[in-house]
Amino acid sequence: MGTHERWTRLLEALGERGRISVGEAAELLEVSAATVRRDLDELARQQLLTRTRGGAVLGGVAYDLPLRYKAGRQADEKLRIAKAAAALVPPGAVVGVNGGTTASEVARELAVRADLATGGSPPALTVVTNAINIANELAVRPYVKTVVTGGVARPNSYELTGPLATMVLQSVSLDCAILGVDAVDPRFGAATHDEGEASANRVMAERAERLIVVADATKLGRRAFAKVCDTTAISVLITDRNATPEAVEQFTAQGVDVHCV
Repeated sequence: MGTHERWTRLLEALGERGRISVGEAAELLEVSAATVRRDLDELARQQLLTRTRGGAVLGGVAYDLPLRYKAGRQADEKLRIAKAAAALVPPGAVVGVNGGTTASEVARELAVRADLATGGSPPALTVVTNAINIANELAVRPYVKTVVTGGVARPNSYELTGPLATMVLQSVSLDCAILGVDAVDPRFGAATHDEGEASANRVMAERAERLIVVADATKLGRRAFAKVCDTTAISVLITDRNATPEAVEQFTAQGVDVHCV
């Protein structure tokens, strides 16, 4: 297990338990106590936890972990989901993409689509995003017109939120929006942990003719704090093959076209 994966699992365990001892962490990660102590010391230096005698407790880190610690979760599934979502975007479309690991993968897949790399005018694709990491990757693609909202950057997701973000989104029209979310439940809809992100994502969804939600199977049937949209507003849900038939059926009953990839 690599360092990045150990740190992610440590932070996840802290998010669930609130505290962890060196012994518990060593057993969880199947590494030595010395390795755990070094990892905890480094995460404390990054102010992601608070060291205690014999372990650590949840400190200033929110339950919504920083993007760099989420990237390794369900990596293969997210890549398949991203490829499927990118394939649904026709050339010349205006597409909104929010932040997060899965949506970022979608943006990368759009950027490398051979049928879009044609150059010329008008651009082969217009991407409207409130994620500064996505804008950074797409800005160097001459065949993609990249539109970035204003707003206040969230360090956990690199998303721009607040009145400046929603003002820009309210003034555009999108052929489709591709949204990554923290949870999507057939009864309660799509949601995120942060109300600022949810507000920007909600406007993006409302301005789109077609809403595509990308979420791996671990997020299905779950609820998060801030609602983005009702389930009935989702045109397509792209998830992975680990989704249970029961979960898929609950979404299709709400009129959602579910793709398990």
